Amino acid sequence: MNERLASFVHSIEPNRDYRTLTTQNLCNDIVNYYDSCYWDYRFAWANSKNLALHYGYWDSDIRSHSDSLLKMNEVLAQQVSISESDYILDAGCGLGGSAIWLAEHYGARVLGITLSEKQANLATRFAIKRGVSGLVKFQSADFCHTPFEDGCFDVIWGLESVCYAVEKRAFVQEAYRLLKDNGRLVIADGFAKRREFTEKEWKLILTCLNGWSVPNLATADEMKRYFKDSGFGNIDYQDISEYTMRSAKHMYRTALIHYPLQKISRILRLRTDIQNANYLAGLYQYQLMKNGLSGYAIVSALKNPFLN
Repeated sequence: MNERLASFVHSIEPNRDYRTLTTQNLCNDIVNYYDSCYWDYRFAWANSKNLALHYGYWDSDIRSHSDSLLKMNEVLAQQVSISESDYILDAGCGLGGSAIWLAEHYGARVLGITLSEKQANLATRFAIKRGVSGLVKFQSADFCHTPFEDGCFDVIWGLESVCYAVEKRAFVQEAYRLLKDNGRLVIADGFAKRREFTEKEWKLILTCLNGWSVPNLATADEMKRYFKDSGFGNIDYQDISEYTMRSAKHMYRTALIHYPLQKISRILRLRTDIQNANYLAGLYQYQLMKNGLSGYAIVSALKNPFLN
């Protein structure tokens, strides 16, 4: 037991940015990452139907990668009982896939925010093309420090976006401020399964943090504590790693298939350092989940659930 503990030479703690490939400005790095890797995602992951920058949810009814991405939207929507009367903040909306889907399937109004002006503009164009621009709007904003008034949203939705906050507690506290009484918060994201790692494991962790411009990973217990300390009730945590593992494997296999092209492109300097790092994250992220270093979960809660 002591030998095993001694082998753990690295740890990842809350509220620190562990990336080594950084300009020291996390927000700029996140914007540069998503703007630079837009075509990587469109070519290898998302299509015009799902516009998804997240893992899929694979249950027994899902037959395709694209359907699994849409299924994740459905699972989150059911978790917090989305309805036509809801005004939703999609915190970290990416290309607008979830926001557009919510408008199309529920008739809900959605405001999507992203750090990237390019993403906000693209998402606006996609919403117009899909005929939901009357229900869905997009703008650039930091979901930890928004310009919106207290209590103006019924639902706050964070699908693989909260991981980008250095201080996850700050996101949860801002969500609490923005929600109406009995408002619902739902997030789906990757979580650290433990805090200590061997040298080999740490290299995998850093490859993914660097490649995706993610500063750190929270544990499930930490997120649940942030929810509780911020005033949320009816906190529900579901580990859905088994339903996302197939997405992780799909990403890994896609990266393997494109390895020759990636290698040639790197040699010829046709791809940027950011794009190369993104490729490596896609290649190695499966190992994090397979080896039990990280998992995937949905966490939801209500603001002041006992108020009538």
